[in-house]
Amino acid sequence: MKKIFTLSLLLCSFLMMAQSTPGKHSIRLLKVNTKNSDFGLNFYGNDRVVFASPTEKVAIIRRNWDGNDQPYLDLFVGDIDSTGQIINKKSLRGDVNRKQHEASVTFTKDLKTVYFSANNYDAKGKSVKSSKGIDNIQLYKASVGVDGAWTDVKKLDFNSDEFQTGLPSLTVDEKKLYFVSDRPGSIGKTDIWVVDVNEDGTYSEPENLGSEVNTEEREMFPHIDGDNVLYFSSNGHAGFGNLDLFASKIYDHTISEPINLGEPLNSPKDDFAYILRDETQGYFSSNRKEGKGDDDIYSFKVDEKLFIECLQTVKGVVRDKVTQELLPGALVSILDSDGNQLQMTAATEDTAEYTFDVPCDSEYTIVTVNDGYLKLDLEVSTVNDLNAPAIVQNVDLEPEFKLVGDEVLVNINVIYFDFDKHNIRPDAAEELDKVVEVLNKYPDLRIHSASHTDSRGPKGYNQKLSERRAKSTVEYMIAKGIDPSRLTYEGLGESQLTNKCADGVRCSSAEHQLNRRTNFTVQKEEIEETEIEETVIE
Repeated sequence: MKKIFTLSLLLCSFLMMAQSTPGKHSIRLLKVNTKNSDFGLNFYGNDRVVFASPTEKVAIIRRNWDGNDQPYLDLFVGDIDSTGQIINKKSLRGDVNRKQHEASVTFTKDLKTVYFSANNYDAKGKSVKSSKGIDNIQLYKASVGVDGAWTDVKKLDFNSDEFQTGLPSLTVDEKKLYFVSDRPGSIGKTDIWVVDVNEDGTYSEPENLGSEVNTEEREMFPHIDGDNVLYFSSNGHAGFGNLDLFASKIYDHTISEPINLGEPLNSPKDDFAYILRDETQGYFSSNRKEGKGDDDIYSFKVDEKLFIECLQTVKGVVRDKVTQELLPGALVSILDSDGNQLQMTAATEDTAEYTFDVPCDSEYTIVTVNDGYLKLDLEVSTVNDLNAPAIVQNVDLEPEFKLVGDEVLVNINVIYFDFDKHNIRPDAAEELDKVVEVLNKYPDLRIHSASHTDSRGPKGYNQKLSERRAKSTVEYMIAKGIDPSRLTYEGLGESQLTNKCADGVRCSSAEHQLNRRTNFTVQKEEIEETEIEETVIE
């Protein structure tokens, strides 16, 4: 049995320590592709897409964001059919498709606002050049009408005539906008940047994602999903050649090392513009030789999900709460927010320590049990960051029983009642569950419940109120499966006050509360004396 138990622990630990993996994909070339460049698909609601395409073959803006003599890109809209194919391709309506490049869009959830890349032009549609004579790509924002037409096109205020800004991706909560730029402060030829989208429609100062993502080469085509995983293309990280597809997880203050998404998504050619429709399918673009044209759109299915590992250590020491004596061998488990046990370990023999490595940004419960002690549940939360310091959660277990005078009591927090009430409060229910636990552990044990009131009100009324309180505690335990024959109860009214608050003495509400209580006395003692911790009651 011990071998099985140990094996279970090792298997659980192995599962919790799984390494980051790129997942697995299967791909398909779409029929919508032409002999020209079709690329950069983005979603326009649940069943429509927008993508870029020229009327003639053109080298796309991923290669050199500068002027050339090639035809310009326009934006098209299409429908997604039941098989994932793009059908009903049409040119977008409105002011968006001008005589220069337009490409790479991202919409707000209500589909009323769109961000997109286009060549630099002024309000009259005239091309604007940099001081070096370059027509730099810029980032624009437009309103989308009920008829689908794009109007009120405006350049974002963090653009500049002197550098490129484009390829936007909006987070699901629409609070951050990722984009690509070669602006001052860039690490390489093009970097991925991010701004906060403020509630008043303004933007924060652009922030470079740093050297974890950006290299001295090109990082392009960001796509941020609902789990804050950033998909992007790069020819600066190790890959299969040219632009490859990568993924990094964006945490609160850190970013994971990029994972190459592997074959068949990546090839020796350019692979870019990865975007998820849901957890099981999506689209990307590539100019691999198997395609129809210069650049083509492919669909993919997710056969195995991407996994990016982020773990934080939870550790502590198990002690006796009263004596602070170490308790080696105590069993410590960690449960997820749904109550599923993830790992279990025994406190070490020499230092009574436990340790777990569990996923970041999650809620957990540490459950500790040891012979002669009450089970203890403690809540812990891991942070949403890589390489965070360990969470230290020491465990102080309380003995199951305590001596008060000549009585042996179940060692729980005092159960209190509201004024003139006998119902079981949520905090009282937690303590009663501990009594139930002790009764289940010791089948021969019998418990006597004694309830009290404060001094307010007539003594006769208080006597009956205390009896109702005692009865309600017993009924709670019976409802939890305890045999009624093991439980007795009595009400003691206001006859045993714990403080000065007798009739005629002015006391605060908090002082009166101390008298509205229930204690649980062991009636049949099957417990070794060494298991009973004597405590001093002041």
